[in-house]
Amino acid sequence: MVEHGIRIAEMVVRFHLGPLQKFLNSGKNMIKKNEKTKKRQIYLDYAATTPADPRVVKVMLPYFTAKFGNPSSSLHSFGQEAREALEKSREMIALFLGAKSGEIIFTASVTESNNAALKGVVFANKNKGNHIIISSVEHRCVLNSAKWLQSQGFEVEKLPVDKYGLVGPEDVEKAIRKNTILVSVMHANNEVGTIEPIKEIGRICRKNNVYFHTDVAQSFGKIPINVNEMNIDLLTASSHKIYGPKGAALLFIREGTKIESLLHGGGQEFGLRSSTVNIPAVVGFAKAVEICQEEMEKEAQKLTKLRNRLIKGVLEKVPSSHLNGHPKKRLSNNANFWFEFIEGESIVVELDSYGIASSTGSACSSPKLEPDYVLLACGLKPSQAHGSLRLSLGRGTKEKDIDYVLEVLPKVIKKLRKISPFK
Repeated sequence: MVEHGIRIAEMVVRFHLGPLQKFLNSGKNMIKKNEKTKKRQIYLDYAATTPADPRVVKVMLPYFTAKFGNPSSSLHSFGQEAREALEKSREMIALFLGAKSGEIIFTASVTESNNAALKGVVFANKNKGNHIIISSVEHRCVLNSAKWLQSQGFEVEKLPVDKYGLVGPEDVEKAIRKNTILVSVMHANNEVGTIEPIKEIGRICRKNNVYFHTDVAQSFGKIPINVNEMNIDLLTASSHKIYGPKGAALLFIREGTKIESLLHGGGQEFGLRSSTVNIPAVVGFAKAVEICQEEMEKEAQKLTKLRNRLIKGVLEKVPSSHLNGHPKKRLSNNANFWFEFIEGESIVVELDSYGIASSTGSACSSPKLEPDYVLLACGLKPSQAHGSLRLSLGRGTKEKDIDYVLEVLPKVIKKLRKISPFK
Protein backbone atom coordinates (compact mmCIF):
# COMPACT_ATOMS: atom_id res chain seq x y z
CA MET A 1 0.00 0.00 0.00
CA VAL A 2 2.81 2.36 0.87
CA GLU A 3 4.55 1.69 -2.46
CA HIS A 4 1.26 2.15 -4.32
CA GLY A 5 0.75 5.48 -2.57
CA ILE A 6 4.24 6.64 -3.51
CA ARG A 7 3.63 5.75 -7.19
CA ILE A 8 0.37 7.71 -7.17
CA ALA A 9 2.15 10.70 -5.60
CA GLU A 10 4.85 10.53 -8.28
CA MET A 11 2.17 10.47 -11.01
CA VAL A 12 0.43 13.48 -9.47
CA VAL A 13 3.71 15.42 -9.26
CA ARG A 14 4.55 14.59 -12.90
CA PHE A 15 1.03 15.58 -13.97
CA HIS A 16 1.32 18.98 -12.32
CA LEU A 17 4.97 19.63 -13.12
CA GLY A 18 4.64 18.63 -16.78
CA PRO A 19 2.91 21.87 -17.90
CA LEU A 20 5.17 23.87 -15.59
CA GLN A 21 8.27 22.32 -17.14
CA LYS A 22 6.92 23.06 -20.64
CA PHE A 23 6.32 26.65 -19.57
CA LEU A 24 9.84 26.95 -18.17
CA ASN A 25 11.32 25.43 -21.33
CA SER A 26 9.32 27.80 -23.52
CA GLY A 27 10.63 30.67 -21.39
CA LYS A 28 14.20 29.54 -21.99
CA ASN A 29 13.53 29.36 -25.72
CA MET A 30 12.05 32.85 -25.67
CA ILE A 31 15.13 34.18 -23.87
CA LYS A 32 17.40 32.55 -26.46
CA LYS A 33 15.26 34.00 -29.26
CA ASN A 34 15.34 37.48 -27.69
CA GLU A 35 19.11 37.26 -27.29
CA LYS A 36 19.44 36.52 -31.00
CA THR A 37 17.12 39.36 -32.05
CA LYS A 38 18.31 41.81 -29.40
CA LYS A 39 19.13 45.23 -30.86
CA ARG A 40 22.57 46.70 -30.57
CA GLN A 41 23.10 48.69 -27.37
CA ILE A 42 25.43 51.70 -27.41
CA TYR A 43 25.62 53.92 -24.33
CA LEU A 44 26.61 57.51 -25.13
CA ASP A 45 25.36 59.27 -22.02
CA TYR A 46 28.46 58.97 -19.82
CA ALA A 47 28.10 62.63 -18.76
CA ALA A 48 24.91 61.64 -16.94
CA THR A 49 26.35 58.62 -15.17
CA THR A 50 28.81 55.77 -15.66
CA PRO A 51 28.65 52.04 -14.92
CA ALA A 52 30.63 50.94 -11.91
CA ASP A 53 34.00 49.52 -12.91
CA PRO A 54 34.25 45.80 -11.94
CA ARG A 55 37.48 46.61 -10.09
CA VAL A 56 35.53 49.12 -8.01
CA VAL A 57 32.75 46.66 -7.22
CA LYS A 58 35.29 44.04 -6.16
CA VAL A 59 36.87 46.23 -3.46
CA MET A 60 33.45 47.36 -2.22
CA LEU A 61 31.89 43.94 -1.64
CA PRO A 62 33.64 43.01 1.64
CA TYR A 63 32.41 46.26 3.24
CA PHE A 64 28.78 45.17 2.82
CA THR A 65 29.26 41.90 4.70
CA ALA A 66 32.51 40.98 6.48
CA LYS A 67 33.82 44.52 7.05
CA PHE A 68 30.54 46.18 7.94
CA GLY A 69 31.66 48.21 10.94
CA ASN A 70 30.71 51.81 11.70
CA PRO A 71 33.80 54.08 11.68
CA SER A 72 32.32 56.03 14.59
CA SER A 73 32.47 52.87 16.75
CA SER A 74 36.25 52.84 17.07
CA LEU A 75 36.48 51.01 20.41
CA HIS A 76 36.23 47.59 18.75
CA SER A 77 38.01 46.01 15.80
CA PHE A 78 35.03 46.25 13.41
CA GLY A 79 34.83 50.00 13.86
CA GLN A 80 38.61 50.39 13.69
CA GLU A 81 38.68 48.49 10.40
CA ALA A 82 36.01 50.78 8.94
CA ARG A 83 37.83 53.86 10.25
CA GLU A 84 41.05 52.72 8.60
CA ALA A 85 39.28 52.19 5.27
CA LEU A 86 37.70 55.65 5.53
CA GLU A 87 40.97 57.44 6.22
CA LYS A 88 42.89 55.54 3.54
CA SER A 89 40.21 56.52 1.01
CA ARG A 90 40.36 60.14 2.16
CA GLU A 91 44.14 60.18 1.84
CA MET A 92 44.05 58.66 -1.66
CA ILE A 93 41.59 61.25 -2.97
CA ALA A 94 43.33 64.16 -1.24
CA LEU A 95 46.62 63.16 -2.87
CA PHE A 96 44.90 63.08 -6.28
CA LEU A 97 43.79 66.70 -5.81
CA GLY A 98 46.97 68.00 -4.18
CA ALA A 99 45.04 68.58 -0.97
CA LYS A 100 45.56 67.64 2.68
CA SER A 101 43.66 64.65 3.98
CA GLY A 102 41.81 66.77 6.55
CA GLU A 103 40.50 69.05 3.79
CA ILE A 104 38.30 66.32 2.26
CA ILE A 105 34.85 65.45 3.58
CA PHE A 106 32.58 62.82 2.08
CA THR A 107 28.94 63.46 1.17
CA ALA A 108 26.19 61.55 -0.63
CA SER A 109 26.10 63.61 -3.85
CA VAL A 110 27.50 66.65 -5.62
CA THR A 111 24.13 68.30 -5.07
CA GLU A 112 24.70 67.98 -1.33
CA SER A 113 28.32 69.12 -1.66
CA ASN A 114 27.38 72.21 -3.68
CA ASN A 115 24.61 73.12 -1.26
CA ALA A 116 27.01 72.70 1.66
CA ALA A 117 29.70 74.80 -0.03
CA LEU A 118 27.53 77.73 -1.05
CA LYS A 119 25.21 77.91 1.94
CA GLY A 120 27.87 76.99 4.48
CA VAL A 121 30.37 79.63 3.37
CA VAL A 122 27.82 82.37 2.78
CA PHE A 123 26.16 82.01 6.19
CA ALA A 124 29.49 81.73 7.99
CA ASN A 125 30.74 84.94 6.36
CA LYS A 126 27.60 87.07 6.27
CA ASN A 127 29.30 89.63 8.50
CA LYS A 128 31.62 90.39 5.55
CA GLY A 129 28.83 91.05 3.05
CA ASN A 130 25.93 89.58 1.11
CA HIS A 131 27.15 89.41 -2.50
CA ILE A 132 27.62 86.09 -4.39
CA ILE A 133 28.87 85.62 -7.96
CA ILE A 134 28.06 82.56 -10.08
CA SER A 135 28.14 81.84 -13.79
CA SER A 136 24.96 81.58 -15.84
CA VAL A 137 25.84 78.03 -16.94
CA GLU A 138 26.27 76.37 -13.53
CA HIS A 139 24.57 73.08 -12.73
CA ARG A 140 21.04 73.49 -11.41
CA CYS A 141 22.05 72.53 -7.87
CA VAL A 142 24.32 75.60 -7.79
CA LEU A 143 21.77 77.84 -9.51
CA ASN A 144 18.98 76.76 -7.17
CA SER A 145 21.19 77.01 -4.06
CA ALA A 146 21.99 80.58 -5.10
CA LYS A 147 18.32 81.25 -5.80
CA TRP A 148 17.43 80.06 -2.29
CA LEU A 149 20.16 82.24 -0.79
CA GLN A 150 18.67 85.16 -2.68
CA SER A 151 15.36 84.49 -0.92
CA GLN A 152 17.28 84.75 2.38
CA GLY A 153 18.43 88.28 1.59
CA PHE A 154 21.72 87.64 -0.25
CA GLU A 155 22.46 89.26 -3.60
CA VAL A 156 23.31 86.88 -6.45
CA GLU A 157 25.03 88.09 -9.61
CA LYS A 158 25.12 85.80 -12.67
CA LEU A 159 28.00 86.27 -15.05
CA PRO A 160 27.37 85.96 -18.80
CA VAL A 161 29.29 83.58 -21.06
CA ASP A 162 30.41 83.89 -24.68
CA LYS A 163 29.03 81.80 -27.54
CA TYR A 164 31.23 78.88 -26.49
CA GLY A 165 30.07 78.95 -22.86
CA LEU A 166 33.29 80.53 -21.54
CA VAL A 167 33.31 82.81 -18.50
CA GLY A 168 35.65 85.79 -18.91
CA PRO A 169 38.09 86.23 -15.99
CA GLU A 170 37.88 89.98 -16.60
CA ASP A 171 34.11 89.78 -15.99
CA VAL A 172 34.77 88.09 -12.66
CA GLU A 173 37.22 90.82 -11.64
CA LYS A 174 34.77 93.58 -12.60
CA ALA A 175 31.95 91.94 -10.66
CA ILE A 176 33.85 91.53 -7.38
CA ARG A 177 32.97 94.13 -4.74
CA LYS A 178 34.00 94.81 -1.16
CA ASN A 179 30.94 92.87 0.05
CA THR A 180 31.52 89.83 -2.21
CA ILE A 181 31.75 86.60 -0.20
CA LEU A 182 32.02 83.87 -2.79
CA VAL A 183 32.57 83.19 -6.51
CA SER A 184 31.36 79.87 -7.95
CA VAL A 185 32.34 78.82 -11.49
CA MET A 186 32.28 75.20 -12.64
CA HIS A 187 35.45 73.66 -14.12
CA ALA A 188 33.79 72.07 -17.17
CA ASN A 189 30.22 72.36 -18.34
CA ASN A 190 28.06 69.27 -18.15
CA GLU A 191 26.15 70.15 -21.32
CA VAL A 192 28.57 71.57 -23.87
CA GLY A 193 31.84 70.35 -22.34
CA THR A 194 33.57 73.73 -22.35
CA ILE A 195 36.50 73.93 -19.91
CA GLU A 196 36.55 77.19 -17.94
CA PRO A 197 39.68 79.21 -17.04
CA ILE A 198 39.36 78.45 -13.34
CA LYS A 199 43.05 78.89 -12.54
CA GLU A 200 42.89 82.52 -13.63
CA ILE A 201 39.51 83.04 -11.93
CA GLY A 202 40.92 81.52 -8.74
CA ARG A 203 43.91 83.84 -8.90
CA ILE A 204 41.61 86.86 -9.17
CA CYS A 205 39.53 85.67 -6.21
CA ARG A 206 42.65 85.05 -4.11
CA LYS A 207 43.96 88.54 -4.91
CA ASN A 208 40.65 90.07 -3.81
CA ASN A 209 40.31 87.93 -0.66
CA VAL A 210 37.14 86.24 -1.95
CA TYR A 211 36.41 82.52 -1.58
CA PHE A 212 36.44 80.56 -4.85
CA HIS A 213 34.33 77.42 -5.33
CA THR A 214 34.32 75.16 -8.38
CA ASP A 215 32.16 72.17 -9.29
CA VAL A 216 34.43 69.64 -11.02
CA ALA A 217 31.88 66.82 -11.39
CA GLN A 218 32.47 66.57 -15.15
CA SER A 219 36.23 67.19 -15.27
CA PHE A 220 37.27 65.15 -12.21
CA GLY A 221 39.22 62.10 -13.34
CA LYS A 222 39.41 63.35 -16.93
CA ILE A 223 41.92 66.21 -16.69
CA PRO A 224 44.51 67.04 -13.99
CA ILE A 225 43.25 69.15 -11.08
CA ASN A 226 45.41 70.63 -8.33
CA VAL A 227 43.62 72.76 -5.75
CA ASN A 228 46.77 74.74 -4.89
CA GLU A 229 47.93 75.48 -8.42
CA MET A 230 44.38 76.45 -9.39
CA ASN A 231 43.76 78.68 -6.35
CA ILE A 232 40.66 76.72 -5.31
CA ASP A 233 39.13 77.14 -1.84
CA LEU A 234 36.17 74.80 -2.22
CA LEU A 235 35.68 71.97 -4.73
CA THR A 236 32.95 69.40 -5.32
CA ALA A 237 33.28 66.08 -7.18
CA SER A 238 31.28 62.90 -7.67
CA SER A 239 31.93 59.16 -7.67
CA HIS A 240 29.34 57.97 -10.18
CA LYS A 241 30.78 60.16 -12.96
CA ILE A 242 34.10 58.25 -12.81
CA TYR A 243 32.90 54.61 -12.74
CA GLY A 244 32.44 54.59 -8.99
CA PRO A 245 29.21 53.91 -7.06
CA LYS A 246 26.32 56.31 -6.70
CA GLY A 247 25.82 57.73 -3.23
CA ALA A 248 29.36 59.05 -2.77
CA ALA A 249 30.80 62.51 -3.44
CA LEU A 250 33.28 64.88 -1.85
CA LEU A 251 33.69 68.45 -0.74
CA PHE A 252 37.17 69.92 -0.53
CA ILE A 253 37.36 72.75 2.00
CA ARG A 254 40.69 74.55 2.16
CA GLU A 255 42.14 74.70 5.66
CA GLY A 256 41.17 77.97 7.31
CA THR A 257 37.97 78.43 5.26
CA LYS A 258 35.17 79.75 7.41
CA ILE A 259 32.15 77.49 6.84
CA GLU A 260 29.07 76.32 8.73
CA SER A 261 27.66 72.80 8.73
CA LEU A 262 24.24 72.13 7.25
CA LEU A 263 23.77 68.79 9.01
CA HIS A 264 23.95 68.53 12.79
CA GLY A 265 24.18 65.26 14.68
CA GLY A 266 27.03 63.01 15.71
CA GLY A 267 29.77 65.29 14.40
CA GLN A 268 31.16 62.97 11.71
CA GLU A 269 33.48 64.28 8.97
CA PHE A 270 35.27 66.76 11.23
CA GLY A 271 31.93 68.06 12.48
CA LEU A 272 31.01 69.35 9.01
CA ARG A 273 28.73 66.56 7.82
CA SER A 274 26.98 64.58 10.55
CA SER A 275 25.74 61.20 9.25
CA THR A 276 27.02 57.65 9.31
CA VAL A 277 29.58 57.46 6.52
CA ASN A 278 28.76 55.16 3.60
CA ILE A 279 31.98 53.13 3.83
CA PRO A 280 31.36 50.76 0.87
CA ALA A 281 30.65 53.72 -1.41
CA VAL A 282 33.63 55.72 -0.14
CA VAL A 283 35.96 52.74 -0.63
CA GLY A 284 34.59 52.35 -4.16
CA PHE A 285 35.02 56.08 -4.80
CA ALA A 286 38.68 55.90 -3.77
CA LYS A 287 39.30 52.89 -6.01
CA ALA A 288 37.69 54.71 -8.94
CA VAL A 289 40.04 57.64 -8.29
CA GLU A 290 43.03 55.30 -8.14
CA ILE A 291 42.09 53.86 -11.54
CA CYS A 292 41.71 57.37 -12.98
CA GLN A 293 45.12 58.31 -11.65
CA GLU A 294 46.68 55.37 -13.49
CA GLU A 295 44.67 55.50 -16.73
CA MET A 296 43.52 59.12 -17.15
CA GLU A 297 46.09 60.23 -19.72
CA LYS A 298 45.70 57.16 -21.93
CA GLU A 299 41.92 57.29 -21.70
CA ALA A 300 41.85 61.00 -22.60
CA GLN A 301 43.89 60.33 -25.73
CA LYS A 302 41.54 57.54 -26.80
CA LEU A 303 38.37 59.56 -26.13
CA THR A 304 39.70 62.71 -27.82
CA LYS A 305 40.36 60.71 -30.98
CA LEU A 306 36.86 59.17 -30.92
CA ARG A 307 35.22 62.50 -30.05
CA ASN A 308 36.93 64.27 -32.96
CA ARG A 309 35.89 61.47 -35.32
CA LEU A 310 32.30 61.82 -34.11
CA ILE A 311 32.20 65.63 -34.39
CA LYS A 312 33.78 65.65 -37.85
CA GLY A 313 31.45 62.91 -39.07
CA VAL A 314 28.26 64.54 -37.80
CA LEU A 315 29.09 67.98 -39.22
CA GLU A 316 29.98 66.44 -42.59
CA LYS A 317 27.14 63.92 -42.88
CA VAL A 318 24.24 65.92 -41.41
CA PRO A 319 23.27 69.13 -43.26
CA SER A 320 22.44 72.19 -41.11
CA SER A 321 24.17 70.76 -38.04
CA HIS A 322 26.19 72.83 -35.57
CA LEU A 323 28.64 72.12 -32.73
CA ASN A 324 27.89 73.57 -29.30
CA GLY A 325 30.69 74.53 -26.92
CA HIS A 326 34.30 75.41 -27.56
CA PRO A 327 35.89 73.55 -30.50
CA LYS A 328 39.16 72.98 -28.62
CA LYS A 329 38.73 73.90 -24.93
CA ARG A 330 36.34 71.03 -24.27
CA LEU A 331 36.24 67.73 -22.42
CA SER A 332 37.62 64.75 -24.30
CA ASN A 333 34.33 62.85 -24.08
CA ASN A 334 31.80 65.57 -24.94
CA ALA A 335 30.13 66.20 -28.31
CA ASN A 336 27.10 68.49 -28.27
CA PHE A 337 25.21 69.57 -31.40
CA TRP A 338 22.11 71.44 -32.46
CA PHE A 339 20.20 70.58 -35.60
CA GLU A 340 18.00 72.98 -37.52
CA PHE A 341 14.25 72.33 -38.01
CA ILE A 342 14.01 69.57 -35.40
CA GLU A 343 13.51 68.88 -31.67
CA GLY A 344 16.11 67.15 -29.53
CA GLU A 345 13.58 65.03 -27.65
CA SER A 346 12.50 63.29 -30.85
CA ILE A 347 16.14 62.63 -31.81
CA VAL A 348 16.81 60.95 -28.46
CA VAL A 349 13.71 58.75 -28.79
CA GLU A 350 14.57 57.74 -32.36
CA LEU A 351 18.18 56.98 -31.50
CA ASP A 352 17.01 54.84 -28.61
CA SER A 353 14.96 52.74 -31.06
CA TYR A 354 18.31 51.95 -32.71
CA GLY A 355 19.85 51.08 -29.34
CA ILE A 356 21.78 54.35 -28.94
CA ALA A 357 21.47 56.13 -25.57
CA SER A 358 21.93 59.91 -25.75
CA SER A 359 20.49 63.03 -24.12
CA THR A 360 19.14 66.46 -24.89
CA GLY A 361 19.51 69.36 -22.48
CA SER A 362 20.45 68.59 -18.88
CA ALA A 363 19.98 64.99 -17.76
CA CYS A 364 18.45 66.39 -14.57
CA SER A 365 15.89 68.60 -16.31
CA SER A 366 15.18 67.20 -19.77
CA PRO A 367 11.76 65.75 -18.76
CA LYS A 368 10.55 69.36 -18.39
CA LEU A 369 10.84 69.80 -22.20
CA GLU A 370 12.21 73.33 -21.80
CA PRO A 371 15.00 74.85 -23.90
CA ASP A 372 18.38 74.16 -22.32
CA TYR A 373 19.40 77.21 -20.27
CA VAL A 374 23.10 76.59 -20.98
CA LEU A 375 22.53 76.86 -24.73
CA LEU A 376 20.35 79.94 -24.24
CA ALA A 377 23.18 81.51 -22.23
CA CYS A 378 25.51 80.76 -25.16
CA GLY A 379 23.27 82.83 -27.42
CA LEU A 380 21.06 80.22 -29.09
CA LYS A 381 17.40 80.98 -29.70
CA PRO A 382 14.84 78.76 -27.89
CA SER A 383 13.98 76.99 -31.16
CA GLN A 384 17.68 76.26 -31.75
CA ALA A 385 18.31 75.12 -28.18
CA HIS A 386 15.37 72.70 -28.50
CA GLY A 387 17.25 70.94 -31.30
CA SER A 388 20.23 69.94 -29.18
CA LEU A 389 21.78 66.52 -28.79
CA ARG A 390 24.54 65.52 -26.36
CA LEU A 391 26.63 62.44 -27.09
CA SER A 392 29.08 61.75 -24.27
CA LEU A 393 31.68 59.01 -24.64
CA GLY A 394 33.26 56.81 -22.02
CA ARG A 395 35.47 53.90 -21.11
CA GLY A 396 33.34 51.40 -23.05
CA THR A 397 33.07 53.41 -26.27
CA LYS A 398 34.65 51.82 -29.34
CA GLU A 399 35.42 53.07 -32.84
CA LYS A 400 32.72 50.80 -34.28
CA ASP A 401 30.19 52.49 -31.97
CA ILE A 402 31.05 55.87 -33.45
CA ASP A 403 30.75 54.44 -36.96
CA TYR A 404 27.32 53.04 -36.10
CA VAL A 405 26.14 56.44 -34.79
CA LEU A 406 27.42 58.12 -37.96
CA GLU A 407 25.44 55.58 -39.97
CA VAL A 408 22.22 55.95 -37.98
CA LEU A 409 22.09 59.65 -37.00
CA PRO A 410 21.85 61.10 -40.56
CA LYS A 411 18.90 58.75 -41.25
CA VAL A 412 17.19 59.80 -38.03
CA ILE A 413 17.63 63.51 -38.72
CA LYS A 414 16.40 63.12 -42.31
CA LYS A 415 13.33 61.18 -41.19
CA LEU A 416 12.42 63.67 -38.46
CA ARG A 417 12.89 66.69 -40.69
CA LYS A 418 10.40 65.26 -43.18
CA ILE A 419 7.67 65.35 -40.54
CA SER A 420 8.90 68.43 -38.66
CA PRO A 421 6.45 71.35 -38.30
CA PHE A 422 9.46 73.71 -37.94
CA LYS A 423 10.85 73.31 -41.45
